[in-house]
Amino acid sequence: MVTPRHIKSALRSSAVASDRERRGRRLALSCRVFFFGQDDFEGEAVLVDVSTGGCQIATSETIAVGALLKLSIFLPDHNWPMRVDEVVVRWAKEGRYGLEFTSIRLAQRERLRALIMNSKGE
Repeated sequence: MVTPRHIKSALRSSAVASDRERRGRRLALSCRVFFFGQDDFEGEAVLVDVSTGGCQIATSETIAVGALLKLSIFLPDHNWPMRVDEVVVRWAKEGRYGLEFTSIRLAQRERLRALIMNSKGE
């Protein structure tokens, strides 16, 4: 019989595993990023790290938590930028922002996955 205690334990284990998996798949990477928002809001940033689900950027621009943006990321593996159709700003701290990819094409996600996997193998 599944008790509330079993459920809590499973949820805790799952949360720890998910957090560990999330961190394990992030790649520290410094490259240029352009972002575009509503009302002609745009700016330039530096990528701090990236995963297939999101990234962290550093910029002198002020971006509101919850803002929706489009990104152009100039990854080192190609001559043209990778475009992300939509991200949401999840957190902000001292000029750094955590962005979640909410709309990204499968080909772009696979490009990120390959970049991360190839870098982890070095």
